[in-house]
Amino acid sequence: MTSTRTSPDDRPLLALTVGDPAGIGPEIAVRTAVEEEITRRARVVLVGDLSIVRRAAELYRLNAEVCVVDDPGKAAGRPDRIDVLDVRVADADEITPGQVSERAGRSAIAAIEAATRLAMDRQVDAVVTAPINKEAIWAAGSEHLGHTEMLGALTGAAHSTTMFVVRGMKIFFTTRHTSLHQAVEQIERDRVASAIEQALTALRVFGHDEPRLAVAALNPHGGEGGNFGREEIDEIAPAVEDARSRGATVAGPVPADSVFHQALEGRYDGVLAQYHDQGHIAAKTVDFDGTVSVTVGLPILRTSVDHGTAFDIAGTGKASHRTMMAATLAAADLSPNLERIRSTYGAAAPA
Repeated sequence: MTSTRTSPDDRPLLALTVGDPAGIGPEIAVRTAVEEEITRRARVVLVGDLSIVRRAAELYRLNAEVCVVDDPGKAAGRPDRIDVLDVRVADADEITPGQVSERAGRSAIAAIEAATRLAMDRQVDAVVTAPINKEAIWAAGSEHLGHTEMLGALTGAAHSTTMFVVRGMKIFFTTRHTSLHQAVEQIERDRVASAIEQALTALRVFGHDEPRLAVAALNPHGGEGGNFGREEIDEIAPAVEDARSRGATVAGPVPADSVFHQALEGRYDGVLAQYHDQGHIAAKTVDFDGTVSVTVGLPILRTSVDHGTAFDIAGTGKASHRTMMAATLAAADLSPNLERIRSTYGAAAPA
């Protein structure tokens, strides 16, 4: 990978945003940063407010020094040290765990902006994000629906989508944040064809030179020849044939009750799910804590937990950091593909 960094340390350097400071993000971030499995494989710098990070470290009585760095390249990557790039927006005394606030939203936004700049400037190899609260960022003036939209604007990405990674299987989506009724209405040939091409491109970017993609059916038993619905016949199968005609290795529509199992067994490199829960249920049943979200289409590498701020347990010391660990390890594993990511999705800063 190419970088402006000059450190002789060949471990990937990752920026971990601490998310909404009133949620569990700071807690799972500090615990992840000191795990020996993490420090063996990567150097980590937390991006957020210093006093918030210190409060989280004290909550868990971590035997690690919290250190401010002005350059992520100075991150030590040791289990006895938590390196922080301080965004200087909020103080711990101003943030009550479990409560939505404008100040918390500003802190979360500042961390995302700082980490993204570092990645765009090649000062870090990837960004790993802890959860944010939409109400809080909206109260702080953000016009974005969430992380993905904000990152798209910050990087100038024309389009981005989500790829789940769980136990080597990669899952993509034709439709996502919409009702099931609307998702069914959106299953059209052109949309499915576009989703197939995006998935194939992403699989190539992330190391599958000749990707094998399975397209999940929408209806039970793949529609039973039209008896359970015609979406497979009229929309999905023609989109699959379009891809095959261009030489792609695409199977489908494959009944959804078997396609994910087949992918886990190694038959396919990726699966295109047709709607949100079709892919989410499969991934999270296989390994809830090990399911990692990767934003595809950005000129930077970004992984994330796939859970929320958990305001109900924030500040109690009950939060599990297993998903944050999985997202961090995934970023380390995927970082060798960074130049492919930049060359495929472009690296120009937004206008």
